[in-house]
Amino acid sequence: MAARLLLRTCSLRALQLRGTNAGKPLQRAVASAGGIPTDEEQATGLERRTLQALKQGKDPYSILKPKQYSGTKADPHIVPGIGNKRLVGCLCEEDNTAIVWFWLHEGDPQRCPSCGSHYKFVHHELPH
Repeated sequence: MAARLLLRTCSLRALQLRGTNAGKPLQRAVASAGGIPTDEEQATGLERRTLQALKQGKDPYSILKPKQYSGTKADPHIVPGIGNKRLVGCLCEEDNTAIVWFWLHEGDPQRCPSCGSHYKFVHHELPH
């Protein structure tokens, strides 16, 4: 008997609440703030710094496709690095399966010992 009474009371209360909210639209936090926030608005920390750098035209973590270089002494392939040397692998021919590895040091452009393409080491500063 008590269970029926409690169930009936809860059902009536639920119907009353539905009736009072029937004409009102639901309000959400996103709608009250003016819409869905963009990636830039909700990014924090390192992601925010990266997005700001990309907006300024910088590529701090080499996210974008690198520019094509001819590989000559006048226009060498640019290799970014945070130290003073970097290990470089050169695929000398397009369909070649062997990689020629060599150390690239700061300074003048250096040649690949096998094919002769020029590479230049450029110091790259990380934004953090």
